[in-house]
Amino acid sequence: MLKTKQLLTKFAKEYSSFAPTNFKLKRALVVTKLSRYEVEQLRHPELSREQLDQKLRDRGTDVEMLLYLHNLHKDFERQIVQSFQNVGCEVKMSSRLEFRSSLSKDVMSWADVIVPVGGDGTFLLSANRASPLFALSQQKTPIVGFNSDPKHSEGRLMLPKQYSENPAEAVERIKNGDFKWVHRSRIRTTLLGNNGMIPESTDLFRHTAVKMEQVTTSPEVLDDNMASKYKAKMKRVLPYLALNEVFIGEHLSARVSHLQLVLNHQDLVNKTKCSGLCVSTGTGSTSWHTSINRITGCDVEDLLRTLPNADTPDMQKLLENVEEIAQVYNQGLLFAPDDPRLCYSIREQICVGVWPSPKTFKSRDFVEKVFIKSHCIDANLVIDGSISYPFNDGAKVLLEVYPEDALLTINLD
Repeated sequence: MLKTKQLLTKFAKEYSSFAPTNFKLKRALVVTKLSRYEVEQLRHPELSREQLDQKLRDRGTDVEMLLYLHNLHKDFERQIVQSFQNVGCEVKMSSRLEFRSSLSKDVMSWADVIVPVGGDGTFLLSANRASPLFALSQQKTPIVGFNSDPKHSEGRLMLPKQYSENPAEAVERIKNGDFKWVHRSRIRTTLLGNNGMIPESTDLFRHTAVKMEQVTTSPEVLDDNMASKYKAKMKRVLPYLALNEVFIGEHLSARVSHLQLVLNHQDLVNKTKCSGLCVSTGTGSTSWHTSINRITGCDVEDLLRTLPNADTPDMQKLLENVEEIAQVYNQGLLFAPDDPRLCYSIREQICVGVWPSPKTFKSRDFVEKVFIKSHCIDANLVIDGSISYPFNDGAKVLLEVYPEDALLTINLD
């Protein structure tokens, strides 16, 4: 526990050195989501508006609802732009699709703040582009997001829902400096190998091969200790930082993933067969991390009824509150977005026979860094559910957190 507190204190001091000392809101880059209707238009560019609507109706889609949600987002988008313009801010707009293009780097250096409008997916895309590795400098462009449809989207990464109802208030507070900086920890992904090459990545949004527009990160020679420990000669940092999580597993979810893990550079090699590995940040602890590890009231009830004193009055009181107990447990899975630790979760770890090895290997735990070696057949390493790299038998990676990689965000709570 003492080591954890020391780590938190150390990172808090280093985070402060990356906060802007003279932030002035003059230029805003608004990044907008693609509505479901716009996605359908992109999928069928050969169809007219009438033909597309008919095609959607033929497959049972509620076109009127799609158009309603599309217009709802567009109206909110215009409201956001107007709010920034009303405080004397110059605004440029970029759609989620355009923001992935080679034009985004120039706009990044222009903006004082990046404003994703939509849901968490749009926020994560913006966070990827706000990476110091992407920008080739330590200048950080802060991000503040607005949820365009809080009735249908949780938007945990966005400002509280009250600012969706009154975005002008939020913009006014930002303009006046009435906010707090939050440094959200992100995962640096470093491939280890013998040639320093980076495999081709795939954009899971467009299902196409992509490359970061920057000059790629350079391979580095491993020091003797790391080279000997992990049987590799070179390391290469990937140009994407994970705000939520890094997932490693077989492409086909029905196939078992065979992985080896080394925690915090220990000498112990942990071997597991499972449905995949999720390594999460504090920001990501509200997302997939919780979905993997959460329990239900039924789980609590089943566990309580297995106890020998299940019929006692005290136990009966507990059985009447199984939903509340589950809620408290699930809330305990969350940790702070600026926490420098990572939490790994083994999905559906096989715990029979010789697996896992050693038998004491935990399916979930906090770590400062984790090394993973693949023994999979057709696996992927996926960053924030967006960028995928092949990660097959023999592939090696090191996941770590550095204070200079943190995402700078604005908190109005």
